[in-house]
Amino acid sequence: MPDSTDPIAELAASDAAKRNLAARWFYRRGCQLAERATQSWREDQTFAALLEGLPTVGIAVFPQTFDRIRQANGAPRLADVPPDQDAKEFELHCKDSQLDILTTRDPGGSGAIAKFLDKFGEGIQQVEYFVRDVDRATEILRTRLHIQPIYPLTRAGADGTRVNFFLAADPQGQKVLIELVQKAGA
Repeated sequence: MPDSTDPIAELAASDAAKRNLAARWFYRRGCQLAERATQSWREDQTFAALLEGLPTVGIAVFPQTFDRIRQANGAPRLADVPPDQDAKEFELHCKDSQLDILTTRDPGGSGAIAKFLDKFGEGIQQVEYFVRDVDRATEILRTRLHIQPIYPLTRAGADGTRVNFFLAADPQGQKVLIELVQKAGA
């Protein structure tokens, strides 16, 4: 864990080493939780063959925190998020980690990020797995592993991606939101 008692604040530190340490801490923590919760998914050879690259850990933060983290990290490009998702996000790539920093456009609103922040505060909101075909991956999880998606149909995601979400639990019952993401044009 970062030296600070507030690892979210460390993502906006002026010292790049502190920011990298905090990002790595969140990344490892999110990946460990997701790996435990999706072990049976990844053991299915057909599903595993659809996975691409490394996961990305999504961190939900309040709007003012979002702005501080973004400025401290060189103002990365904002993703083009569909308006119905009530979210703002940018990617944060540090040494050993890939994060999406997320916030709501409407604090106190009814969007998923606003609800998460209201209920849990700032922290790991989701872990994203990139897949070659999100429809096929969703179908495998639904029919072979009997895991129901949050949305019955794949939907538009940030920057032209296609996505679906699943609420998964690790063996101890700790839940994590898993987002399956198919890159734009794939």
